Amino acid sequence: MSRDVAIVGVGCRPFGRYRDTTARRQAVAAVHDALRDADLRWSDIGFAAGGSMSAGTADTLVSDLGLTGVPFVNVFNGCATGSSSLLSAVHAIGAGSADYAVVVGFDSHPRGAFTIDTDAMGLPAWYGAAGLAVTAQFFALKIQRYLHEHDLPPRLLATVAAKAFRNGSLNPNAWRRKLLSEKDIEGSMMVNDPLRQYMLCSPGDGACALVLAAAERVRGHRADPVTVAAVTVRTRRPGSFEVLSPSLSVGRGHSPTVDAAAAAYEIAGIGPEDIDLAQLQDTDAGAEIIHLAETGLCDHGAQAELIDSGATGLGGRLPVNTDGGCLANGEPIGASGLRQIHESVQQLRGRAGERQVAGTPKTALCHVYGAPGLSACTLLTR
Repeated sequence: MSRDVAIVGVGCRPFGRYRDTTARRQAVAAVHDALRDADLRWSDIGFAAGGSMSAGTADTLVSDLGLTGVPFVNVFNGCATGSSSLLSAVHAIGAGSADYAVVVGFDSHPRGAFTIDTDAMGLPAWYGAAGLAVTAQFFALKIQRYLHEHDLPPRLLATVAAKAFRNGSLNPNAWRRKLLSEKDIEGSMMVNDPLRQYMLCSPGDGACALVLAAAERVRGHRADPVTVAAVTVRTRRPGSFEVLSPSLSVGRGHSPTVDAAAAAYEIAGIGPEDIDLAQLQDTDAGAEIIHLAETGLCDHGAQAELIDSGATGLGGRLPVNTDGGCLANGEPIGASGLRQIHESVQQLRGRAGERQVAGTPKTALCHVYGAPGLSACTLLTR
């Protein structure tokens, strides 16, 4: 048995650093917001999935949401935690195990680089002792090589970052809402060449939730549904140069993003040319540049022409990271992927306020990528 699934409710709490509350409390609030948006109660939910890296286990939220006995699956899959939770819920509804499901992600991270447990990542002890377990170094090496190989100008990094902060300034849930010019960004502190301070996202706090429903339950319902056309998760293949790779393979392979995107397009029966807007993992400004091509939205090396034309801006033909992405919102890992989906749902509903994209978008791509080499892609349609 397989049934179509729609998102009928969304809830997103402001991202940043919580001082008077906790990520767990905000997760509960996000679920209540999503239920209210769907015109449902917690007692209507037949399945739940969610995750967090460092703010607690998601299933314990039932203490506040209600002890209904609902099956609740805890998920942790790095930056793909939110998308993997969504995949679990889509499968549960598709299989007929539930008519309504909740997906929730939340996290709270301290200042500074993420702490890496080398043993948990399958890496030797020397990797951390040598100071290599710093993700910013990997991001810098990857984009440096990519810019060189595809003859792309480094100035694109500042252009991408400036767009993120421009979009974030229009997003009431964004952490970084101050407009920064390309000159501001180029003048910020160098962290790992060619990446400067304002070209990298920050760990932070956040919470987001979705309510899903079987398609037949949506009929006659007052919710404003958005169809989940595809959700895919893929891991790395040989030769793929990924986060925390201890070496560079002699053979070259493509990123798991390529596999995840191709699988999502196949499942949904559409192609990258059909996408009206996209949310791409932008842990650093270079990542957005790379992922534009890896998700099929442009050819490798064509990013300068695409970005310089204004196509990826709010008024362009392919708006990217319309809520400011990770650069403006930070990356609370459990919530980050669901934030992308929340934004896309609001855009497809025409409810994104000042940052609403031009025209009437019908399709959206959400993409996440993270350590130690995995990617997830979600396609949403109206």
